[in-house]
Amino acid sequence: MKKFFLLFVLIIVVDQVQAQSDALANYNEQRLQITRIGMLTLGGWAIGNMGVSGALMGNTSGSHYYFHQMNVFWNVVNIGLAGFGYYNAATVDPSTFSLAESIQEQHSIEKLLLLNAGLDVAYIAGGVYLLERSRRESAQTERWKGYGQSLLLQGGFLLLFDAVLYKIVQYPSSELFTLLSSVQFTPNSLGLIYRF
Repeated sequence: MKKFFLLFVLIIVVDQVQAQSDALANYNEQRLQITRIGMLTLGGWAIGNMGVSGALMGNTSGSHYYFHQMNVFWNVVNIGLAGFGYYNAATVDPSTFSLAESIQEQHSIEKLLLLNAGLDVAYIAGGVYLLERSRRESAQTERWKGYGQSLLLQGGFLLLFDAVLYKIVQYPSSELFTLLSSVQFTPNSLGLIYRF
């Protein structure tokens, strides 16, 4: 009878561990999918901007030329970041993350998006500065005006993008808290709680 009881307990523990492992892999797949979609969105914005501004740059002059020029320059960087982020999210196996690594990844993404939002505000402020500078400096008026308008557009889009992505990234993190609720820490041990 004792052997059957131990076998029963072992089956329950293995089943609980497997269920947690599956839930963690599902969470990580969802997190990586959100990242891939975000990077495709950023990449789409970059390609669209480069295409439109690249085509219009040759037919414009003055501040409009510099606006399109800065859009092209800016989005070369965006396409590189989007490609790198997509590649990283597409090539990692979601089942390889431990619970601690999953928590660290979630925290890192949230911190990165908040940092980016701060940088986006700085880009917008830089655009306002360049527009103001264009009103005072006659030698480079057209350049500063075009660059300032571009920074306002790019910074505004990126701020919106980072804010929305931050909110979306937070949604599946509730699954992490559910997984953590079944882990119990004591000064001498770490345990798994099985609730009936």
